[in-house]
Amino acid sequence: MEYLQKIVNLGPTVVLPIIIFIFAILLKTKPGQAFRAGLTIGIGFVGVNLIIGLLSSSLGPAAQDMVKNLGVELTIIDVGWPASSAIAFGTTIGALAIPIGLGVNLAMLVFGLTKTLNVDVWNLWHIAFTGSLVMVMTNSVAMGLLTAIVHAIVLLVLADMSSKHVSEFYGYQGITFTHGTSTAFYVIAMPLEKLFNMIPGLRSLKADPDTIQKRLGVLGESTVLGLILGIIIGLLAGWDVKDVLTLGVNTAAVMLLLPRMVAVLMEGLLPVSEAASEFVRSKFPDREVNIGMDAALAVGHPAAIASSLIMIPIVLALAVLLPGNKVLPFGDLATIPFIVCLMVPVFKGNVVRTVLGSTIALGLGLLLATYVSPLITTAANMAGFKFPEGAAAISSLVDGAVPTTALFVFGAKLGYVGIITIGLVALGTAIYMRRRDKKEMVKQRQM
Repeated sequence: MEYLQKIVNLGPTVVLPIIIFIFAILLKTKPGQAFRAGLTIGIGFVGVNLIIGLLSSSLGPAAQDMVKNLGVELTIIDVGWPASSAIAFGTTIGALAIPIGLGVNLAMLVFGLTKTLNVDVWNLWHIAFTGSLVMVMTNSVAMGLLTAIVHAIVLLVLADMSSKHVSEFYGYQGITFTHGTSTAFYVIAMPLEKLFNMIPGLRSLKADPDTIQKRLGVLGESTVLGLILGIIIGLLAGWDVKDVLTLGVNTAAVMLLLPRMVAVLMEGLLPVSEAASEFVRSKFPDREVNIGMDAALAVGHPAAIASSLIMIPIVLALAVLLPGNKVLPFGDLATIPFIVCLMVPVFKGNVVRTVLGSTIALGLGLLLATYVSPLITTAANMAGFKFPEGAAAISSLVDGAVPTTALFVFGAKLGYVGIITIGLVALGTAIYMRRRDKKEMVKQRQM
């Protein structure tokens, strides 16, 4: 266990390149090419994290000032995903999360219940998070472990379910996302897309980045939109001209640089993805396997970034106005791109639909984050987490406001029956998708 904890402590920028290198070697990629691919992916993640850090350091103070200006006191601090992941990995369940995730993935691949090979093992903190909350709530390690196992199954099912949207919209062939936050909000987007298609006006409204740019000209360019949105956020925070303009330039920089860092990530991943596809075709001609990756590959899309920036003042307004909410969004404001990035392809890049869908999802999410705050706070104490100064209770948007957190927390109220039922539904869905895919494959061969 101590050895696994040391691996976890290395962080994704080190762990994932090592895994990609080993994976590439197993696929018989040349050592030099495998090393270059892993290193490039690590560099890409460093770049993405630097830009998300810039966004966080710029928006966090603005968010605090916006809420302060309204004279509202929210007593639960959103500590952000870095703290949530540290808490999750710091519990008894967290120590076993990676072996559980790898074991479940291997078993489902062997039995043909998934076509996703998850190499993004660091993000298995998401299953540790739900497992830890259930363990705290039920005072049962066994319930927590069962929750982590079932959540690992659910993640793979959602990754398979969303793979078509990922390939068609983002153009990532042979890749899907196993990110615990992004895949959960994908499920929310599916029924909302059907609902939006029933609403006159909204049904025919085109608001993807290309259409916006054509209509607005230079004002519709992603960097200019970033500048404008940053200025608006700064003005709402009551900042002076210098700070407002600085925030505007910072958000414009994010709009420009984040897609370029994602391109670096893809540059490293592409040869590995091609090698994996070739290996599967040669060894298992009747099987399709996608590489499960971090949703960081999707957050750089202009529609995802634009929607996220628009959502920041909306989320803060929801926090202030929503009856029953006690969470002050702070640490995860810069993580909103991960929340929306798998909603974007469902809405075909439509920024208006993405904002509307995210508003509904995060409105409910804030109430959930408030509800699970006592569980997160207890888990944090168990993990020895150092609380922010003056904070008696903590929560987070990632994963405190995520639909799968609600699924497992409320499912666990029914005891083992609730969690097992969730697992059976997930496995039933996997079997259904497997049979559907086989029928489609037969039809394609007959054509």
